[in-house]
Amino acid sequence: MAGTNKSKGSKDTKKDTKKDTKKDTKKGKKDKVEGGTKKAEIIVILNEQQAMKVIKNSKVVTVQDLARQTGVKISAANAFLKESTAKGLVKKVGGYSGHHLYQVVSS
Repeated sequence: MAGTNKSKGSKDTKKDTKKDTKKDTKKGKKDKVEGGTKKAEIIVILNEQQAMKVIKNSKVVTVQDLARQTGVKISAANAFLKESTAKGLVKKVGGYSGHHLYQVVSS
């Protein structure tokens, strides 16, 4: 009987040490993130000639289509299309809920 109690006690001790190490690793990760390590900034530049080529070769284009065909993020493609709309190079011709269709303005 005495051997049984000791083995349970030793098992409990092992479990406690495992729990403590898990808590320490979680705290360590939080400290590193909060400690000032910054994420890398990603800057994506969309080549205007390449983008306009894609837009001119299509009847209409969406932000997602442009991003996929040019190999950039959707946010970069969206920014390009908004700037192009402001400059008068493209216009919105349809779409809804953020999925707008853009078309080249005929010269």
